[in-house]
Amino acid sequence: MRDFLPADKARREHALGVIKSVYRSHGFDEIETPVVEDYARLHSGLGGDNEKLSFSILKRGITPDALAAAVETGNPEQLADLGLRFDLTVPLTRFYASHRAELPPVFRSLQIAPVWRAERPQKGRYRQFVQADIDIIGEPGLLAEIELITATSQALASLGLEGCVIRVNDRRVLFGLLERCGFDAAQHDRALITVDKLDKIGASGVVEELRELDAAAAEKLGAILAEVEPALEGDGIALTREALESFAASVIGISNNEDISSVIGDSSNQSGDEASGTTAGFDSLAELGEALAGSLPAGVEVRFDPTLVRGMGYYTGTIFEIAHPGSGSSVGGGGRYDGMVGRFLGQDVPAVGFSIGFERVVDLISLPENDGPDAVALVFDRDAAPADLTALKRELVARGHRVRLERRQKNMKALLDRIAAEGFTSFANVPAGVRAASEIEVRQLG
Repeated sequence: MRDFLPADKARREHALGVIKSVYRSHGFDEIETPVVEDYARLHSGLGGDNEKLSFSILKRGITPDALAAAVETGNPEQLADLGLRFDLTVPLTRFYASHRAELPPVFRSLQIAPVWRAERPQKGRYRQFVQADIDIIGEPGLLAEIELITATSQALASLGLEGCVIRVNDRRVLFGLLERCGFDAAQHDRALITVDKLDKIGASGVVEELRELDAAAAEKLGAILAEVEPALEGDGIALTREALESFAASVIGISNNEDISSVIGDSSNQSGDEASGTTAGFDSLAELGEALAGSLPAGVEVRFDPTLVRGMGYYTGTIFEIAHPGSGSSVGGGGRYDGMVGRFLGQDVPAVGFSIGFERVVDLISLPENDGPDAVALVFDRDAAPADLTALKRELVARGHRVRLERRQKNMKALLDRIAAEGFTSFANVPAGVRAASEIEVRQLG
């Protein structure tokens, strides 16, 4: 948990304003959900490892007998019925299930709010942090992914971030790859948890862990990973049909006469709705790349990354993550989670979301010069009358200035340096008896 000094808070508010403005311009509507959700919902298996990091809230009026029973059975969870949200996706699915009749058929949601996880605090990873999420619920086709990526790209560019790379993959491609290597379908989820550690333990570490599942399959996957690493260096793998086919042929070893889609991506629909088409994971990526070509702002690129997994188990199709050279970790991510809403609604609804890692992004930006209204510090003498100062401040505020009263100090340089660091752009000396703006000289700081 952290406190924020005024300069830090100003930078955060600037970033929040930029992100919110861009997302609203792309047609997303802001919602708000409670910080507390039912314990059972937070621990329904949808949050992956984040469920283990959730903060639980004890039931009211717990008796000594109930406490003793929980200790005896080794089941402390029975003492809690609520918990703090660990992300914004689980609350959104509950929100949508509760209010579906009041929402449009395709709902574009914007939610920026704090979440909580029992993390080991370190740079970029905190116990309380802000997520900036946009989600589209009800759109089964790639239009949803395209909207999310283009809107988020513009938000990153508007924040002044350059060199952002949006890495893209598809869960169906990953499952197809595991199947080709020889892993049983029942082992896929566990295998992907291990593959997700690639950047931490390397290809050899991944192979060693996967040997416990299937030694032969682990060796085949290890050989592919060894080929993937050099392919991802430099500019990486372009998200084009030609580059994807070349990757499949040279790295995975799929011959030209094989149907690539049938090998590394199944033919299932992302939403399960037959009427909306049945694109394979591989073909879906190629189509996504074609749609995004030339539509992203300068400083943002999109690349195919076959090693991208995303740890959340609820993803069903396209997944994406934002990399930036100034951050050692991803600064955002998301994907399609078609089966999640149905857990609460009893009926599957297509859904896809993108989240900006706000805490990491805000560390990469600075406030633009002259952000907001002109800020004036009125430096007054000790014998200045409060009524005069109040009248002068009221006049300047009415003109649209941000105004602060500062008592004159012996060390004026220290005073002016401090108010400049706090975002003030100008100052004026106010002698005793002055109460009108026409009687003072406003000077620029610096």
